[in-house]
Amino acid sequence: MAEAVRVYEYSPYKDVYVVELDDGSTRLATKNLVPGRRVYDEWLFKFGDVEYREWNTYRSKLAAALLKGIKELSICRGDKVLYLGAGSGTTASHVSDIVGLEGRVYAVEFAPRVMRELITVAEERINLIPILADARFPHRYRYLVETVDGIYCDVAQPEQASLVILNAKYFLKSGGYLYLAIKARSIDVTKEPDEIYRREIETLKRGGFEVIDVIHLDPFDKDHAMVYAKYVR
Repeated sequence: MAEAVRVYEYSPYKDVYVVELDDGSTRLATKNLVPGRRVYDEWLFKFGDVEYREWNTYRSKLAAALLKGIKELSICRGDKVLYLGAGSGTTASHVSDIVGLEGRVYAVEFAPRVMRELITVAEERINLIPILADARFPHRYRYLVETVDGIYCDVAQPEQASLVILNAKYFLKSGGYLYLAIKARSIDVTKEPDEIYRREIETLKRGGFEVIDVIHLDPFDKDHAMVYAKYVR
């Protein structure tokens, strides 16, 4: 664990912090919901009585989007978030930090091997609820998930936008937010990424979303973009 020289909120994103170290370097971070515990070998920082976790922009597309200046971070304390494609819990754990014990993160993951790692993370984070399921079929987990404030989607599937729309119809409240990490090469390797982004964005619009911002994630994630939208139905 490293001692921080200074910690301040990363404006304009509430509950996201910049940690300054004695060598002059800075790191993005969130307050650690489970002090003393790491999720993916990230750095832990102590400042006063508070522990922070490094939010690695090369390991988390949401962190990369924040560093590149996406317009807003709508995820906030007390929110209920449906996370599609939670993987082993890297970004989901930071969302867990932000929503706090008052919130919930419903973490859907399809791969059983990865789910084992996610369950280990969830054992210590009581606001993180792992769900082994295919996000293309939300009716199969409708009895586990309540109406949510937002959806975060990071799945390696074609037709990502259509998958999001289907889940939104089941779970997302009117006016709720969406962060969609579009993986262009997972959708169609024969087309240019910008063409894929435009197509998925148009699908979102037809499905009831107002697109507010789109951020390309290079150099952190090549051929990826983060879409921020609101559900207006």
